[in-house]
Order: sequence, then C-alpha cells, then structure tokens
Amino acid sequence: MLIVSNWKAYVEDADRAKKLAALAKRLSGKYRKHEIVLAPSYVHLGMLANGNKSKVKYAAQDVSLTTGGAHTGEISAQMLEGIDATYALVGHSERRAMGETDAVVAEKARHALAHGIAPILCVGERERDAGAEYLSLVRAQITAVFAPLTPKERLTTVIAYEPVWAIGKSAADALPPHEVMEMVLYIRKVLGDFMPGKAPAKTKILYGAAVEPANARDLAAGTGIDGLLVGHASVETDTFSALVKALS
Repeated sequence: MLIVSNWKAYVEDADRAKKLAALAKRLSGKYRKHEIVLAPSYVHLGMLANGNKSKVKYAAQDVSLTTGGAHTGEISAQMLEGIDATYALVGHSERRAMGETDAVVAEKARHALAHGIAPILCVGERERDAGAEYLSLVRAQITAVFAPLTPKERLTTVIAYEPVWAIGKSAADALPPHEVMEMVLYIRKVLGDFMPGKAPAKTKILYGAAVEPANARDLAAGTGIDGLLVGHASVETDTFSALVKALS
C-alpha cells in the first residue's frame, strides 16, 4: 500500500517536521508492506529528503513549469532531483483551483519524468452531476497528461483520484467504497486507451479525500486502490499512526 502524506502548509515548524519524519521512519519499519511517502513544504523537503537513507520516500507538493533561469521563486524538477525527491504531486485540486490548466499539469509531469521523478497525477471532479458528465472531466485530465508520454513514462506515473467535493470533510463524507471501486475501474478503462494489454492494471491508483483512520481500511479493502493520498490526517502523530495501523 502506497501512503502519500501531503502536509500542505499545515506543518510550519521545523521541529514538528522532524518529529513527523521520525514517526514515518518508525512506521515504515514496523509495517513493512507499506511504502510511506512524505510531501512536506519545499523548505522542509530539502531538510528531510537530502541524503535520506531510510525506507521513507519524499515527494514535492508541486514542480515548476519552468526548467530554470530567470524565474524568481520557482523550484525546477532538476532542483528536486538534486535533493533526492522520488515523487512530485502534479495537478492537485488546490493548484487547479489557482488556475492550473490540464496543459500546465501535463508539462509539469513531463519535467518531473525527465529528471527521474515519478508524477503523482491528481484528478477528480469538483461536483457530481446526474448525467455523469464528471466522468468526461476525469478522462480529459488523464488524457492531457498520458497522451504525450512514452510507454515507460506512462508506467511510471501514479494517479491519485480526489473527488474535490469531499476534500477536508469527515470520514462520513468520503466516497463509499463501492463508488471508489467504480472510479478505479473507470480510470483503468481510460488508461486502456494509452497502455496495451494488462499494463493499466499495473498503474498505481490512490484515493484521496476525507481519508481518516475511521475509514482507511474500508477504502483500501476491495476497492482496487493501491494506496491513499492523505492530507490533514497525516500531520498529527496519533492520527497518522492510527491510520497506518488501520491499513495493516
């Protein structure tokens, strides 16, 4: 199970960041079947990921659209490669809400892949409609990124399905497991347009929205997901410990 802990901007103190990283190391040693990935802020990413020798992996919360040069404040994929980042979130709903288009997300994914960083492509609808038009939206988000990639790059890319309307809510408001399963099947069907044979089954698909210890096991069991993208529940030591334990 791939567990991606997106700290967003919740963790602002370096000591707290170090404590959460130490906890992740302990959990990865105790629950060895899981791969725990931490996505701190850029400030803490450099501090924690550079020279990391533990089982815990690190992800950037975003990656620049640029490749370096006169772009004040940007963090390029090459910079992330230099500090041993393994993954990078691209197209997170909070970035899309700030105006990122599918074309921008696709370019960011290509920059990450060019430097050996696996993109975690976030897709998902802001709302659901009776005519299921939201499925076309999810298809378009996937197509924009996967269409220009090579077969090898497609296999490297992870997909995180996050229904935006459920983000930040309680476990009771998360997508029911049977609906998560339906979305996983739909995403794999879309991937079949770009990947031959059984290849779509090898793509890791995560679920992320209102993930808490109370519903983590139900979300993971029998839905076909390969992991979880966890937000607020991953930045409190007791809550995150309980969540990983629930999955085990």
